[in-house]
Amino acid sequence: MTDHRPRFFASDADVAHVGEGLLACTLLRAEWTHEAHLAATTYLLLRRPDIDLDRELPGLIRRYNESVGGVNDDTQGYHDTITRVFLHGVRLFLSEADPRQPLHELVNELLLSPMGRRDWPLRFYSRDRLLSVTARRGFMPPDLTALP
Repeated sequence: MTDHRPRFFASDADVAHVGEGLLACTLLRAEWTHEAHLAATTYLLLRRPDIDLDRELPGLIRRYNESVGGVNDDTQGYHDTITRVFLHGVRLFLSEADPRQPLHELVNELLLSPMGRRDWPLRFYSRDRLLSVTARRGFMPPDLTALP
């Protein structure tokens, strides 16, 4: 799970495609990868300040999942704690990044950073806590160490 080489974005348009595709529920299910989650979050934070991600991102992801035939239940689909931890990580990354860089370069750097790793939440959570139904349904604070 942690040794995958990330799939990078070639252009800002590719990142926008993911972000707007999430909003419009037009993104193909096969395109909704770990990298796409982080690209969409970065895009929405930087290009769509009209969207309050803390409030709206859960519903956006649930709606998208259902639009492509997915299910949001106790074992699959939207996971609140993981989503909120990665949202925190993207914000942390962007607070230290050069905002003058092209969007796709920022996303690619994020994917190579600690905050972009698939296992980043496991630095703060035990596997049992993070993968629990309670953590899927709502945010649970970390049990190993505080988020930076």
